[in-house]
Amino acid sequence: MEEMSREEWHAFVLDGTRTGKLATVRADGWPHVKPIWFVLDGDDFLFTTSETSVTGRTLRRDPRISLLVDDEEPPFAYVLIEGKAALDPDPGQLREWATRTGGRYMGDDRAEEFGARNGVPGELLVRVTPTKLLARRGIAD
Repeated sequence: MEEMSREEWHAFVLDGTRTGKLATVRADGWPHVKPIWFVLDGDDFLFTTSETSVTGRTLRRDPRISLLVDDEEPPFAYVLIEGKAALDPDPGQLREWATRTGGRYMGDDRAEEFGARNGVPGELLVRVTPTKLLARRGIAD
């Protein structure tokens, strides 16, 4: 097993359409995990979620998150971050990052469509700056 450099983990998490597995903490203490689409801004992970979703409600109450991006094929690799989510109320920023995220996962030809769908009132732009990051490759080597 080897540690990835900053450049390597950036390339790894942005490879293709890898999703993240986001974990938040519900009010009763139980974890909530869901897949997310995301993009990077420097080392920050950005994604959108509905204000009324379990994720949106839990992040307003408790901003702590864990996020895993992994390769499920041998020799296996992963990037695991911990951090606190910051919710950005700026509608322009929401639309911009929703469009970028849509482009990553659905292609440039559909970026605007997904930006228009997800960059609207009722959605939240979430920015997570990692406070802890583990990036490993060659797990099965």
